Amino acid sequence: MSTESTDIATPRVPTSPSGDGLHRCTWCLATPDYVHYHDHEWGFPVDSDQRLFEKLCLEGFQSGLSWYTILKKREHFRAAFAGFDFYQVAQFGEADVQRLLQDAGIVRHRGKIEAAINNAQRAIEMVAQEGSLAAFFWRYAPAKPSAGTDIQAQTAESQAMSKELKKRGWKFVGPTTMYALMQAMGLVNDHAPGCVTRVEVEKAHKAFKLPQ
Repeated sequence: MSTESTDIATPRVPTSPSGDGLHRCTWCLATPDYVHYHDHEWGFPVDSDQRLFEKLCLEGFQSGLSWYTILKKREHFRAAFAGFDFYQVAQFGEADVQRLLQDAGIVRHRGKIEAAINNAQRAIEMVAQEGSLAAFFWRYAPAKPSAGTDIQAQTAESQAMSKELKKRGWKFVGPTTMYALMQAMGLVNDHAPGCVTRVEVEKAHKAFKLPQ
């Protein structure tokens, strides 16, 4: 099995009613934190470079772990990594690495910490080359909308994105990790048919303007 992991468990299972009588994707019903994340974040289109960078970093830290572990630590990560302002993170040096390795509020893994710093530097380069991170990432949104019925761990689009990012020197950006980012940031709508949030995400997509 790959060391990468996605936000949601695969294979896909049908939606089930939650305590409020609404149908949601079954993966989110385990905890109230998941329900809130599912209802208000997962799948809604994002064009903020800072949020895209944050998610990419957190997906890297999640590698080999559950998303719930990262979600519970997210505020600690934000405090530790300057709100994921990649212009600030790009300036982190060895003293910052040592500080982060002592921070029990995050995942203390030198390779992942150094990857986040490296990726911040690559993000600055990407903004100079592409105009924004959003312009690059949204280039890989599939032309055909997802039906939400047969969720894969990776797709041709996530493989292409991963390949290009690696070529540009990014780290912890495998195709499964990149597909998790695509799901979470709304490049695809993988909410199951019948899920109450799928409709809301579809509305958000219709109003969303692709980054140029």
